Amino acid sequence: MLVLHSSPASPFGRKVKIAAAFLGLSDRIEVVTADTGNPADPIRQVNPLGKIPALVLEDGSVLFDSRVIVEWLDHEAGGGRIVPAEPAARFAALRLQALADGMTDAALLQVYEGRWREADQRSDAWLGHQRGKVERALAALEASPPGGAVTVGTIALACGLGYLDLRFEGRWRADHPRLVAWLDRFADAVPAFATTRPQT
Repeated sequence: MLVLHSSPASPFGRKVKIAAAFLGLSDRIEVVTADTGNPADPIRQVNPLGKIPALVLEDGSVLFDSRVIVEWLDHEAGGGRIVPAEPAARFAALRLQALADGMTDAALLQVYEGRWREADQRSDAWLGHQRGKVERALAALEASPPGGAVTVGTIALACGLGYLDLRFEGRWRADHPRLVAWLDRFADAVPAFATTRPQT
């Protein structure tokens, strides 16, 4: 049995869960909830960085982060399923994944600024810097939404937008109707998007 260390609200853990479901591998994975803020949590022994997600393979070796894990899952499922083999499609999917993951990282950093710093230590300049990354990514994606194929890129984007819904009350939706329509189509095509939606 594979063991995935993650948390219900993690957009990157959700990316792994959606990829596993899409590839038909979910029944091979046990999900263990990790608390990255707890020094005693096993995640720090599994991944020296103490970050999630981390996937413990059946031989005891460990894969992290989500980009590595989803590529391994694709390989395990026969290859070319969500990481295209053809170079143009492959690098388009990987580029979209990088943009979506970067947007999600910037959103997470805004949340962490409020969660980890006292109110008088928070930096408006830092928060604005991270908001700018999210806004520019959304603008670029609104101008040119992804195609219909399910790839590591579209999975990453769906999870990033889902995180903006969760932590930022979905405010991105008002100014990005093409992305909203794209996400609705993705959700219709990939049932795991709904079943992995965090409840917290």
